[in-house]
Amino acid sequence: MRVLPTAVNGVAIIEPRVFEDDRGFFMEVWHEERYRAAGIDQRFVQENHSHSVRGTIRGLHYQVERPQGKLIRVTSGAIYDVAVDLRRSSATFRQWVGIELSANNRRFLWIPRGCAHGFSVTSEVADVSYLCTDLYAPDLERTLRWDDPTIGITWPIEREPLLSAKDADGLPFNEAPLFG
Repeated sequence: MRVLPTAVNGVAIIEPRVFEDDRGFFMEVWHEERYRAAGIDQRFVQENHSHSVRGTIRGLHYQVERPQGKLIRVTSGAIYDVAVDLRRSSATFRQWVGIELSANNRRFLWIPRGCAHGFSVTSEVADVSYLCTDLYAPDLERTLRWDDPTIGITWPIEREPLLSAKDADGLPFNEAPLFG
């Protein structure tokens, strides 16, 4: 397993060891000791799975109280996965990073507590699975506006995205509750 840092403090790309042969492939998704040795010492309490069609944007979601770290991977299709640093004390505060995750490249993205998370679907459909360090708490969830000019995310989209009502009503950065 290789852990590659990104431009946002604490956000990392994980490249698992993949063993392939004529039957297919095998890879470890989570191995607590190996991740701990790589600097990701976490306990996961919930796993989520989403299925979305091309042009969908989900996010940018976060919980100010009971924040969640997330380990994201794509099991079919491809997405452009985004993390935005909302930690005032971080050297990369307000910066974002976007990474292609796909069933083909088999990369994972680690997003620590204190970051907002979202993704856009770049294939016809995509299945996304992610482990979370805290339970989802709908009353504590906040949504940052996906197209806020203060952040300036460059999404790989060709038309108006498909959004949930919650995501369409996301808060602008200057009104969003942030971390420490």
